[in-house]
Amino acid sequence: MEIIRERITKGRLREKYLNYFKTLIKAVVDLENCVMCIDGELHADLEGYLLENGSRQEDIWGINLYPFKEKEDFIEYTALINIRPHQNNYSMEIKDRGIRERIRKITEELIDYES
Repeated sequence: MEIIRERITKGRLREKYLNYFKTLIKAVVDLENCVMCIDGELHADLEGYLLENGSRQEDIWGINLYPFKEKEDFIEYTALINIRPHQNNYSMEIKDRGIRERIRKITEELIDYES
């Protein structure tokens, strides 16, 4: 598991972080600190690592990254940790468009999809 704080390339993502699955990388994004934890078998493991490193539960959301897909399909907003009735999210998929947009922006800042 690693916390990404600085921009990396999609190529680097493919080289270093496809350790658990062949086509996807699980990630958890901290909306407050604008960081992403990647390279875990479970979103819950990544979530725990961010919590241990100062993130707050209400700020972190799970996603999947698909580095071999087209840019519009690169991010999937689904993870078991996203089921949060207290935050009005009742499914594994993040339904709030504002949260999804914030995740997309942070992901684009941290991962250079074009390289």
